[in-house]
Amino acid sequence: MDTKNKLLLISKISLWVIAITAIVISIRAIHIAKQRPVTYDQIMIQSHDIDFAPDITFAGEIVPMEMFNIRERYERELLSNCYFHSNTMLLLKRSTRWFPVIEPILKQYNIPDDFKYICLVESGLTNAISPAGAVGFWQFMPATAKEMGLTINKEVDMRYNVEAETIAACKYFLKAYKRFRNWTLAAASFNIGSTRLSNHIKEQKTNSYYDLLMAEETERYIFRILALKTIFENPEKYGIFVSEELCYKPFKYKTVTVTKDVDSWADFAKEHGITYKLLKVFNPWLRSKSLKVHKGEVYEIKIPTPPFNLTYDDYEDMLGKHNIEKYRDSINDTII
Repeated sequence: MDTKNKLLLISKISLWVIAITAIVISIRAIHIAKQRPVTYDQIMIQSHDIDFAPDITFAGEIVPMEMFNIRERYERELLSNCYFHSNTMLLLKRSTRWFPVIEPILKQYNIPDDFKYICLVESGLTNAISPAGAVGFWQFMPATAKEMGLTINKEVDMRYNVEAETIAACKYFLKAYKRFRNWTLAAASFNIGSTRLSNHIKEQKTNSYYDLLMAEETERYIFRILALKTIFENPEKYGIFVSEELCYKPFKYKTVTVTKDVDSWADFAKEHGITYKLLKVFNPWLRSKSLKVHKGEVYEIKIPTPPFNLTYDDYEDMLGKHNIEKYRDSINDTII
């Protein structure tokens, strides 16, 4: 056999060996996968039927699930959130930090507890900024925010203050409830606006949210709230597994009262043993590097306490600079 034919034979044998090896590896992988226990991640993506609660309510008001379109609209939002696991899990983790702040304020103003889920729909419990200019957990537009008593200027924007904005939201809901005499409509008006909602009611001659024809966003609004309420009340039932240890803990802080001008928030932060960034994280409503305090104004500044006041310098001291340098050297040695 000449050299050319030998090389051709070797090439064919090599291809057969590669193909057989790939088949063996695939069979082995399938066998191992069958023996492994199912993980939470796998459970979460398994399809399952939705078991509806017999009586679904919002703020104590019955949702007419017997109406076919109501059930289907609710199911759409429930399924969307059940299978949008990354977002739903983040909402669950954030809620353990922020619901303890929001719930007492709702209770203080006699607003039904279900209204806390509006924050999830509006902002995902973050200080979001919409293209239209709505800001904060409750997504207030500037005009409505000022109407509800929030201060907005170049140095301060209280829409970024969760407590203050929640109080403003409560004032809005009470005003809307007085107008519509219905909590569901009061919640819907938060999305569409009280005037536009009143016009729909007048034109269509019905005061039921579930019978009104409105923009898709508003028609979905209450059902998105209901879907999240359903999941939050029993997340494991809907394939969402978040351990308590991994949920975000409520912030710990002390407050410092400010009644006079602050020339530099960076200096202020340093004086209180924290970084400028931490000061802004805990007080995001401070929108400038300084503050001019007018007569009669009082501001409560949150100063984080352990473990939320930890800085990188503290971290280095805690581990020991020798260990940090040793770690850096080991990292540098791996870089080619």
